[in-house]
Amino acid sequence: MEQIIIDLMEKFGYLGVFLLIAVENIFPPIPSEVILTFGGFMTTYTSLNVVLVIVFATLGSVVGAIVLYYIGKILNKDRLIKIVNGKIGKVLRLKASDIEKADNWFDTKGQLTVFFCRFVPIVRSLISIPAGMSEMPMKKFLLYTTLGSAIWNTVLVVLGSIMGDNWDSIVSFMEEYSHIALILLVILFIVAVIYFYTKRMRKQVN
Repeated sequence: MEQIIIDLMEKFGYLGVFLLIAVENIFPPIPSEVILTFGGFMTTYTSLNVVLVIVFATLGSVVGAIVLYYIGKILNKDRLIKIVNGKIGKVLRLKASDIEKADNWFDTKGQLTVFFCRFVPIVRSLISIPAGMSEMPMKKFLLYTTLGSAIWNTVLVVLGSIMGDNWDSIVSFMEEYSHIALILLVILFIVAVIYFYTKRMRKQVN
């Protein structure tokens, strides 16, 4: 996978950066760390420059995020409620009111997560789906997505250009960061699920 990414970037330059980052946003397992740090390294021995690599990477991030946003819009709240009202909802012990609460939370407090999640592997892409499902205003979505993506892209591209031939050491570091971030997310998810069910059980007892 890494070698394919490198070959595409060396062959297509800025266009390769744009397309790979757009695809990476839609298919999170593709490592943006490799694309961005190698893009930074390429600026040390080709005609590519750091600013334009960041610009094309950010454009790719935004395009990929918009695709997922509209996927979320298609899988809207009403469709989720219909699913929850069926057998799946019974198995998962979810109610239509739970979907309403989650949607209300995203509308009132969750929109900034679109910005902060841009710094978390995998989630940085997937956060666009709930944003679309809750019909987050497109202007806000684009603002938070562009800002978060630009910061993430800038850090990795600049590091790649500074490290030069040792750009892959940043990839190794980012892999460690990704593992830690994902473990923390899993723990937070488990805690949230426990809290959710404990709260529900208390209500049923009372």
